[in-house]
Amino acid sequence: MNNEIRIVIADDHPIVRQGLRMTIEREADLKVVAEAGNGAEALQIIAELQPEVVILDVDMPNGNGFDVLRKLRETEKSPAVIMLTVHCEEEFFNSAMKHGAQGYVLKDSTVTDIVQAIRAVFAGQNYLSPAVTSYLFQRNKKSVTDGIEQLTPSEKNILKLISEYKTSNQIAEELFISPHTVKTHRKNICLKLNLEGNHSLMKFALEHKNSL
Repeated sequence: MNNEIRIVIADDHPIVRQGLRMTIEREADLKVVAEAGNGAEALQIIAELQPEVVILDVDMPNGNGFDVLRKLRETEKSPAVIMLTVHCEEEFFNSAMKHGAQGYVLKDSTVTDIVQAIRAVFAGQNYLSPAVTSYLFQRNKKSVTDGIEQLTPSEKNILKLISEYKTSNQIAEELFISPHTVKTHRKNICLKLNLEGNHSLMKFALEHKNSL
């Protein structure tokens, strides 16, 4: 069929490849044209068959998934690539995106995610496992919480007043301290939260006022 999406699977575990093939080929328009067990084999097969979509295991011998991805992006006609991994950490995801992957799917969610991922990347869209999205969101939320927890009670109080659009002079009057002390607190808050300038401080205060 001319409208089939042709797919190559590269993973060093035969059982994983078998499971992926079975899941993918339940769909009438998806066809696995070849499998590879390592990075070098994957590059050779992809060059020969020119599939539309490639599923790359991150951890493979003889050229890991990132090595293969980098080399594919150097070719004139490069397929859409989905990275398949057990890693949900941000550094792995960032590396995949940096080198041009369109999809990022966790191995423990491949049955539910892989078909959606294939269709998305084939259509020129990006796809990220919901589990990864949730992890990154929670990590970012935790990072913000940890940052706020570094603040002293006085700094938290000042941040709360900033979220109420109070000026330094108004905060000073309300807390019975000098404007200079307020400015020192503001500077320390920015240092602890890695913020630059009053605009960033106000933005942070407004976004996280319910956490103060």
